[in-house]
Amino acid sequence: MTPTPTTAHTTDQPSPAPPVTPPGVQPFDPATATPAQRLAVGELLAVSFAAAYPEDPPLIPAQEAQGLSHLLPTERLVAFAVWDGTAAIGYAQLSFDTAQNTHLGHVRLNVHPQRRRAGLGRALWTQAEAAARTQGLTTLTFGTGSRVPAAEAFARRLGATPALPMRQSRATLADLDPDLLTRWQAHPDSDPYRLHIWTTVPDAYLTRLADMMMVMNTAPRGDLEQDDWTITPEMIRAWDAMIDEAGDTRFLMATEDTRSGQLDGYSEVFWHPDRAALVYQGATAVRPEARGQGLGKWLKAAMLRHVQAHCPGARAVQTHNANENAPMLGINVALGFKPYSTFTEWQLKLG
Repeated sequence: MTPTPTTAHTTDQPSPAPPVTPPGVQPFDPATATPAQRLAVGELLAVSFAAAYPEDPPLIPAQEAQGLSHLLPTERLVAFAVWDGTAAIGYAQLSFDTAQNTHLGHVRLNVHPQRRRAGLGRALWTQAEAAARTQGLTTLTFGTGSRVPAAEAFARRLGATPALPMRQSRATLADLDPDLLTRWQAHPDSDPYRLHIWTTVPDAYLTRLADMMMVMNTAPRGDLEQDDWTITPEMIRAWDAMIDEAGDTRFLMATEDTRSGQLDGYSEVFWHPDRAALVYQGATAVRPEARGQGLGKWLKAAMLRHVQAHCPGARAVQTHNANENAPMLGINVALGFKPYSTFTEWQLKLG
C-alpha cells in the first residue's frame, strides 16, 4: 500500500509525492518468492556475515533462506531486495508485531560487501521506513556490530541513537575451569531445586516456562522504548517448530522449585552440527525473588558442562550482555568469557 499524499498546505510548496520504489529496489515476499530467489538472499546474508566474521563457521545459505519466513502468528514482515541478474546484492526487511509493542518495528539491512558505498543501503532503508510509516509504526530499531564500522556511521547519519550497547563475549570450552564448574553445581541434598534439561519442552511445563521466560522483561533495556512482552505456550511451540526446521539443537535448562512446581530460572543455548565449532548462548534469567541463591551460576555451569558433552566439535560459546547488566557480566567474566566484539541496538523515532 502506498501512503496517501498530504493535501493540507501551510506554504506554496507542492505536496510531497508518495514514496516511489527507486530503480533496482523491488518488493520481496519470502512466502511467494521462488526457492532460487530465497536462496539468493540467503547467499547474500552468508557473504555479508563472512566478511564481518571470517574466522567463524560460515552461515548456511539454505538455512538463512528458510529462516526468512519464520514468523509468529501475530508477526508480519515487509521486505525489499536489490538484484543483479539472479544474484541478490541488497536486502532489507521490516518486522513488527500486530498484537504487542505495536508501535515498534525492527529493521534488518544487508548490502553485498563489494557493492557498498553506492547508495543501495540508503535506498533500501528509504523503502523500509516508508513501509513502517504505512503500518503506523513510530519507532524503529536495528543492530550494528563493531566488525562493520560503516554500519554504525550509517546509523548516525540516519539520526538514530544508540539505545542499548552490548558486549559480545566468548569462552573457549577447553579453557574453562573444571573446578569452578563443579563448585557452582554443588547443592546440598536438602536443596528444594531440581534441574531440568530439555530439547523440547514437555507439555506439562509449557505454561510454567512461558511465565518464567517473561522474567526477561526485567533485563536491562537501556533507552529502548519497548513495553513488556507477553510469552504464551503457543509462542514457545512456534519457536520449537522454527528451531527444528532450521536443523538447530536448542538445549534449555530450567530450575524447578519442588515445593511449588514453579520454574525460578532458565538458560538456553543453540547449536547446529554444520556450524559445530560455535555455540550461541540465548537467554538466561532468574526470578528476582529467587536471586542470591546461586541459581544463575548453577544454570550457566551446568549448561557449559552439557555443551562439552553433547555438542561434538564445539570449541567456543558466544554470548551477548548489555553493558549495564553487571550481575550477568560478572558471572560470565568469572567463567572465562572474554570480550570479542561489541553490538549496539539503535533506535530511531519516526517524526
